[in-house]
Amino acid sequence: MSDDKNKNIDADLVRSLADILNDTDLTEIEVERGDLKIKVKREVTVAAAPIQYAAAPAPVAHAAPAAAPVSMPSDPATIVARSGEEVKSPMVGTAYLQPAPGSDPFIKAGDKVKKGQTLLIVEAMKTMNPIQAPRDGVVAEILVGDAQPVEFGEALVVLEA
Repeated sequence: MSDDKNKNIDADLVRSLADILNDTDLTEIEVERGDLKIKVKREVTVAAAPIQYAAAPAPVAHAAPAAAPVSMPSDPATIVARSGEEVKSPMVGTAYLQPAPGSDPFIKAGDKVKKGQTLLIVEAMKTMNPIQAPRDGVVAEILVGDAQPVEFGEALVVLEA
């Protein structure tokens, strides 16, 4: 009787389910038809970036070295108080510091910017969203690296008068 059940398995259905897994971020699909139950799974291996943990911020703020890398930790617990106005991400997405790979960045630390000038782009759902300067000022600090994932409300850039 188990041979009869195997004959009823629709190979095209199994292939279609596997294609759906490959085309989406799903890792498992299950379909039931009567007493036939098909479950298709895929193993996902994720190479996780090393997580950096920092001690609780000290009451005394410290200045970052002049040659500090642009990709600072985005975890709010690791960021000390900053002077100036933080320009925050209005959405979850990926930050891009230049309009196209290999081109010059929109801004650099120390640049003077005008209200409405594009500071960087946040890509969300394959849509490029320009993040604009809320006012005239000087770029004090760029808090994200190129192609870095960002969260809603995460500080991206610090502007000073």
